Amino acid sequence: MTRSSAADTDTETEPEADRLSERVREIEPQQIRVMFELASEYERETADSDLVHLEFGEPDFDTPDHVVEAAVEAARNGATNYTSNAGMPKLREAIAETLSSERDRPVDPNSEIVVTNGGVEALHLAIHAVADPGDEIVVPTPAWPNPISQAKLADAVPVEVPMPADEGFEPDPERIVDAIGPDTAAVLLTSPSNPTGRVFPAEAVERVVAAAADRGAYVIADEVYRELAYEELPPRAVSLAERNERDDWVLSINSCSKTYAMTGWRVGWLSGPEDVLSQVETIHESTTSCVNTPAQYAAIEALTGPQEPFDEMQAAFRERRDYVVDRLESIPRVAAAEPEGAFYAFVDMSALEGSSTEVAKRLLYDHEVVAAPGTAFGAGGEGHLRLSFANDMARLETGLDRLEEMVRTEPDDE
Repeated sequence: MTRSSAADTDTETEPEADRLSERVREIEPQQIRVMFELASEYERETADSDLVHLEFGEPDFDTPDHVVEAAVEAARNGATNYTSNAGMPKLREAIAETLSSERDRPVDPNSEIVVTNGGVEALHLAIHAVADPGDEIVVPTPAWPNPISQAKLADAVPVEVPMPADEGFEPDPERIVDAIGPDTAAVLLTSPSNPTGRVFPAEAVERVVAAAADRGAYVIADEVYRELAYEELPPRAVSLAERNERDDWVLSINSCSKTYAMTGWRVGWLSGPEDVLSQVETIHESTTSCVNTPAQYAAIEALTGPQEPFDEMQAAFRERRDYVVDRLESIPRVAAAEPEGAFYAFVDMSALEGSSTEVAKRLLYDHEVVAAPGTAFGAGGEGHLRLSFANDMARLETGLDRLEEMVRTEPDDE
């Protein structure tokens, strides 16, 4: 791309876009954040507003005291220096112990795990490690928008594969397999799904991993909601590397954010084969060096300390899930597949007039409920709103009361 300087011409300064890289200009703001900013502006302008925030995927629980104290004690004792780029050995050992207990082989904490600044950086590192410019990243949608943005930032090509809306966005492995071609570098699977809450069955996982591996493509498994599955015993979804023989083609992402109510601590990890992870560590060194040291001590405590507070959180999310499902079933003209995991309901609002963004804005301005429009989640999301039930029951009841009022008072989209 050729750029010119204002000093080289007598005309007006070039448009602002010319001052940015082409890859950056291709990235659009997340509509989840757009709705949050609109809500913030509304709150500033309306002093007596009483917004119900259902747009963000963030646990409403505080990080448990024993986890916080572990970080405080570490900082007070001088643990404020750099750590290994790959993360503190004790933290990697705790992660490896968990992963090893789920698989048929031990996971090496020294060569198969890199601790990252949340799951977002783990995704960034995974895509940059395996995708060359022009390679394809297959993304089943509706999906969290970051994989599509991350692919573009790596000069790769995101290939969206819509799951069947008329089947409640049930994961369809054959659609995904059909999208894997000679230029595919990786397939992104998120289970449980954000935004639909659907969980990939074990046989679907095995089918996609085998097909990808046969064609020399990785599967990047986003499993940050894995511990928040409501139909599995124990309550977690099947890990993509847990039940197949091709785990040398699987890169798994997880974090402390959702399971342990630690979104702001920014501790995640990427696990996978040694030859890939060694290069991931090199990229990590060039981006963020290492994760915040006291936060790593907090993560160790979260993984190895008392688990009762986290069990209580999971039980609360299950109770809210059940309430949201029952409540939505009682509201006319809307529908949502029952979330099998995570803490979202992806609600079909297509009976109302306008796009999902227009519906979301009316819900905000006329009924004071903030939701994420379905188009934020790629192909197939239009006509839907994502509602997060990571909120206390009283606010959920208020939010759904207002949603029902909107649905019952607005005309059909005919």
